[in-house]
Amino acid sequence: MIQAISKLITFDEFLEWKTEKGRYELHDGIIVEMQTTGKHEEVVEFLQTELTLETRRLQLPYRFPRNALVKSLSQETGYLPDILVVKRDALVLEPLWEKSSTITQGSFIPLIIEVVSTNWRDDYGHKMIDYEALGIPEYWIVDYLGLGGNRYIGSPKQPTLSIYHLVDGEYQIKLFRGDEKVESLVFPELNLTAKQIFNGG
Repeated sequence: MIQAISKLITFDEFLEWKTEKGRYELHDGIIVEMQTTGKHEEVVEFLQTELTLETRRLQLPYRFPRNALVKSLSQETGYLPDILVVKRDALVLEPLWEKSSTITQGSFIPLIIEVVSTNWRDDYGHKMIDYEALGIPEYWIVDYLGLGGNRYIGSPKQPTLSIYHLVDGEYQIKLFRGDEKVESLVFPELNLTAKQIFNGG
C-alpha cells in the first residue's frame, strides 16, 4: 500500500526530510509512504536471501543495500526498490552515496526488483519507464497476486513474474508463471521457479 503526503518538495529537500523516518519515495515532488504486507515482506526476504547466496557462491561483485534510493532522471523523483543490486566497487563513484545512500547512475545497478502491492501502476508504468531511461539492464516485477493490468500480465490475471531486459536502450519483456524457471542475465545460474518466488520459498 502507498500513502501520499501532499506537499511538493525538491529531491534535495526530500533527502534532508527522510532521514530515519521510515520507507518513503518521492514521486514528482510528492512524498509517498511505502506500506507493505506480511506476504510482500516474505517474498522480498526470500528473494534477497537467494540472490545473496548466489552472489557469494559465484563470488559476484554485488551488494544489496536495503534502504538506498534510486534517483530518477526526473529531478524530483526517487525510488526505494524492494531489492536493489549494485556493483560493489561503483559506490565510491556515487556523489550522493556517502551522505544519503542514493544512487544516480543506472550503470551502477545491474538489477532492480519490485514486488507488487496495491501500487501496481507505479511498478509497471512509472518505475519501468524511469528504470529503462536510467539504463538499468534488468528489472523484475514480482506480481505474486496477479494484480497488474491485463495489458501487462494477460487475461485471466494470474501471478506473474515479469523480467525486463534492456536491449538497444529499450526493455524487452518475458513473463514467468507457475513452475517455469526464471531466466536472469544478471544471475544466469539462478535455479528458481516463479512459483517458489511467489510462495516466498
